[in-house]
Amino acid sequence: MRELAIIEAPSVLGLRPSGVQELPAALLEAGLLAGLDAVRAGTVEPPAYDPTRDADTGVLNPHGIAEYSVRLADAVGDALDGGRFPVVLGGDCTVLLGNLLALRRRGRPGLLFLDGHTDFYQPSAEPNGEAASMELALATGRGPRLLTDLERRGPLLRDEDVVAFGFRDAGESAEAGMQPLPAELHTIDLDSVRASGAAMAARRAVDRLTAGTSTGFWVHLDVDVLDDAIMPAVDYRQPGGLTWQELEIVLSTALGDPAAVGLDVTIFNPRLDLDGTIAARLAEYLRRALSARAGTNLT
Repeated sequence: MRELAIIEAPSVLGLRPSGVQELPAALLEAGLLAGLDAVRAGTVEPPAYDPTRDADTGVLNPHGIAEYSVRLADAVGDALDGGRFPVVLGGDCTVLLGNLLALRRRGRPGLLFLDGHTDFYQPSAEPNGEAASMELALATGRGPRLLTDLERRGPLLRDEDVVAFGFRDAGESAEAGMQPLPAELHTIDLDSVRASGAAMAARRAVDRLTAGTSTGFWVHLDVDVLDDAIMPAVDYRQPGGLTWQELEIVLSTALGDPAAVGLDVTIFNPRLDLDGTIAARLAEYLRRALSARAGTNLT
């Protein structure tokens, strides 16, 4: 079992300064690390936010995201090289690009994408130019080259090395004109999770990811995959979602597999959690899932 390396990545370059940049501090203050074998590996500070949509790419802060992704990849890479398991606390969903770049430098990664949205927009269909609605498309090579060809390494992921899990935005994204998900990209939407049960669906996802990749797989958690009734502290809300118990099952299954190499947590907005109770619950369930990875028995 490897020691956890906690990396703070409070970037809002792909969204806006809504409050998600306060996620790392909120979860750490809520006791995320209590009882875990973990070290704090520092903060990767983002460049200044520019609210102007880039004319060439149609994306907010594309140069900032590209530059930040390289620096975040360096930090994640340092944790991996030190034999640790990186846990990256965002920030918005574009931190995924830096995490995957660290793995792409080392080979062929996979991705378990836990998100209430599929985030596969092209710039022309994203009304605000927010790359946090595009990161899965960008990671698989769809979008402006500035963000799809980081360090001239081409796509960070192959379509067949991705499992999108727990999403529930099919109608919304189709209405908005989002490009369709490719057939090779594996999907287990919320209805499918419920049909088979969270444990079986998670096992199926992990088995898929471990069948083809050579570098292990990353776990991306956008907390809006949770039911809106228990996780209203997000910027783009939609009805439904996973229960706390289902999330714990999925994370524990994924993180307990030897092929899992890292985790990021994104989009939780502490400014929408006025009394801190949601942060405390999120920290509790993350600790439970991470305890298996860290070799710690939490009660």
